[in-house]
Amino acid sequence: MQELVLITGGAGFIGSHVADTLLAAGYRVRALDNLHPQVHGPERTRPAYLSCDVDLVVGDVRDRDAVQRALRGVTSVIHLAAIVGVGQSMYEVAEYTSVNSLGTAVLLQALTEKRVRRLIVASSMSVYGEGLYTRRDGSAVADASRTLEQLKAGEWETRDESGEVLAPIPTTEWKPPALESVYALSKYDQERLALIIGRAYGIPTVALRFFNVYGPRQALSNPYTGVLAIFASRLLNGQRPVLFEDGLQRRDFVSVYDVARACKLALESPRGGDGVFNVGSGEPQTIRQIASRIARAVGREDLAPEVTGKYRMGDVRHCFADVRLARAALDYAPEVSFEQGMTELAQWLEGQVAKDRVPDARAELDARGLTL
Repeated sequence: MQELVLITGGAGFIGSHVADTLLAAGYRVRALDNLHPQVHGPERTRPAYLSCDVDLVVGDVRDRDAVQRALRGVTSVIHLAAIVGVGQSMYEVAEYTSVNSLGTAVLLQALTEKRVRRLIVASSMSVYGEGLYTRRDGSAVADASRTLEQLKAGEWETRDESGEVLAPIPTTEWKPPALESVYALSKYDQERLALIIGRAYGIPTVALRFFNVYGPRQALSNPYTGVLAIFASRLLNGQRPVLFEDGLQRRDFVSVYDVARACKLALESPRGGDGVFNVGSGEPQTIRQIASRIARAVGREDLAPEVTGKYRMGDVRHCFADVRLARAALDYAPEVSFEQGMTELAQWLEGQVAKDRVPDARAELDARGLTL
């Protein structure tokens, strides 16, 4: 009989692509998803893009009964269920902690009674805080951070003890966590809880630290989703993308197809039994570059980005992936170039309708003093 895999959050952007990848490989797939209105709209109906071959269980990962129903007959679990958003997490503290941390605990409690062959958990690059840097002499700096005084003065780059600007380098898994937001803390909770329980109960467990995932099916009306989707939503509504700081922050953008393939590799690889792995492209790009490229892709180069010169609490300056460990242990290597990914995203965006909720999100942050 074909192996049945449960994907929590399986009706969402990443989850639906993981489902497609597993179905194509011959797995059976079940999804547990609460169809949250921030992602799926107020109707909370099964998304049209979700394969009809996916057995959808509508329920909350914090609901013990729903989790147990979803686990019936399951042999492996890919845990993606989470609320996503650095900024929103700083004022929806209880909700982010409840869904991400408590929800993971409820799932793991169930797995202590019904053990599975393998557990994959989605973590995030946000657990790193700032990425890795080097000083002028080439020595690594793993604990770079910026003071509030520096940020208030609009001095955006990280510096060493003598005031010299540090140079960002690819971030490796050995870098200690630096949890700058409630979201980051909750994602670290998810990966640590999963690895602790997996080790204790003999369940091989892999935590995948996703960098900035983009592609078709992103929730365009969710102002806390990936930055590419937020920029696309603004542009589709004839509005300029909004950039914090000076827009020269560097990030790592990885196609959802590469992420879905990484999940499958983690599920199958005999060498990736227990561990934490970066899943990114390894190619840093500035946020300003990203805004220009998405504008060009959708034919709105006339809408130059608005550079606010403001800092948003929880943000970091530079962070991009070193993927050598995932390559060695999981045979993972990014296959979709950014140019390919942008072309496909632009094609998908044609005809899409998005409600621009960015002004509301900015107002929420400003009202709470979460921007400087």
